[in-house]
Amino acid sequence: MQSGELVRMANQIASYFGAYPEAEAVPEIASHIRSFWDPRMRSALLAHVETGGEGLDPLVLKAVRRLLQPSDGV
Repeated sequence: MQSGELVRMANQIASYFGAYPEAEAVPEIASHIRSFWDPRMRSALLAHVETGGEGLDPLVLKAVRRLLQPSDGV
């Protein structure tokens, strides 16, 4: 999948959760990506972020950082 398509999809998720307070939105975005995105899609998104994350909503960038943290079992 092209990075532009992943950016569009991730930003749609951020748009949905954008009405939430940031402290709730970021973990919800991370949870959605972890639960519903194919591992290849997640890897491609992480690779896009590693190259600068051009075009990604700031909430998505924060959510990706959260995805990179060790899971606490939740």
